[in-house]
Amino acid sequence: MADDKAQIGVYGLGTMGSALALNMAEKGFRVAVTNREVEWIAEFMKEAGDLANALVAHDTLEAFVAGLKTPRVILFMIPSGKPMDMMIEAVAPLLEDGDTIIDGGNANFHDTRRRSAALAEKGLHFVGMGVSGGEKGARHGPSMMVGGSDHSWAQLRNVLRAIAARYEDEPCVDHLGPDGAGHFVKTVHNGIEYADMQVIAEIYALLHYGAVWPPAEIGKLFEAWNEGPLKSYLVEITGQLLQYHDPKTGHPVVDVIKDAAGQKGTGRWTVVEAVRMGQAANMIEAAVGARSWSSEKDTRQSAQTILGGARGALEVDAGTLSEAFMAARILCYAQGFRVLAATSEEYDWTLDFARIAEVWRAGCIIRSALLDDISEAFRGELPHGQLILTPRFASRLTECLPALRKVVGDAVAGGHAIPALSAALQWYDTMRQGFGTANIIQAQRDFFGYHGFERLGEEGVHHGPWWD
Repeated sequence: MADDKAQIGVYGLGTMGSALALNMAEKGFRVAVTNREVEWIAEFMKEAGDLANALVAHDTLEAFVAGLKTPRVILFMIPSGKPMDMMIEAVAPLLEDGDTIIDGGNANFHDTRRRSAALAEKGLHFVGMGVSGGEKGARHGPSMMVGGSDHSWAQLRNVLRAIAARYEDEPCVDHLGPDGAGHFVKTVHNGIEYADMQVIAEIYALLHYGAVWPPAEIGKLFEAWNEGPLKSYLVEITGQLLQYHDPKTGHPVVDVIKDAAGQKGTGRWTVVEAVRMGQAANMIEAAVGARSWSSEKDTRQSAQTILGGARGALEVDAGTLSEAFMAARILCYAQGFRVLAATSEEYDWTLDFARIAEVWRAGCIIRSALLDDISEAFRGELPHGQLILTPRFASRLTECLPALRKVVGDAVAGGHAIPALSAALQWYDTMRQGFGTANIIQAQRDFFGYHGFERLGEEGVHHGPWWD
């Protein structure tokens, strides 16, 4: 009977898909589920316990689609890229006008725009939905960034608001714009995440390798910071993980983990789009670069022997370090929102930056106490559209920058690598120079290539006297 059909379908019972399906079932929705590896389905239903009563398992794609109420809503939690294109090719012939396909993975927003346009020609709706919060967030309340048509949002709204993380009883999910808007906001979210993680790692390195603090002591400092203005999920978990010991060796766990970090592409995509839009995201670029350099473990160890490592110990004041951290975090968010603004203008998305900050306040990896202030700033006057020029953040940066200068200066003098912290300082200093260095570059370009330049106070293209 039609009443027995599910309100939404979840295809892909990996870590995130399983968690989201259980979250939906727990909130009272009837959910159809299936998976490419059908042997996973029975085990998932068994682990669902009492929630299995709200789940309807299917062994085939055809049965899965037929088991959904119309217009259908299907959430795919599968790898992005070619697998998603193959799935669309398989499922589209089974769907009808008004049905909605959701890609809940970390997809490139250009792919999302392409898929949205192609499916619209068939009367189908395509949603690119960014999901943040990891497995725990997906199961108990993620932050979700939705892009797609108004029709799709009307179909999804009740389900997503019910399963989302909540901040002061406000669901951390919203419809942010058409086609690729949701996936791009998630991409920039991840870019900010890269930079914030790198800043935290650099602060840890200065304390551990520079000031010779044991990891557990650093962890306690992060715990203390998490009780104040620096409160955030990443600070919270860093404080915890630094105090764990390896059961095999008795050493701090971080000391037995290989210092080589992977990446899945979203950080790079943020940097690529920033450059394409003529924006600077040098903190995110520094974080992406640092991960790439980290993979060259053997080279770095040889270089330390040949070139020498950091030259000396550091005297580190925890208060100064916390202020430097705050400055870097403000600048990191500011760069991310600049990229969002440029892309929103390019694609006519009219992104609501205050709402984006609010969606990030709970459930997601970059949730932090700072996001309330950012949301408030975007709801007020924003000089030149720049977060760093609002009275609140301009004042806060003025207070914090001496600490960032000291930390960066001491680290550089001692030969300690701080790519993200130093990038933050260089961007800030560049942006506050009313007269910069590009006049020399423009003169050079005209001298060797007759490219021309603008003159102060005059319109048109001009050339230097070297061409007379």
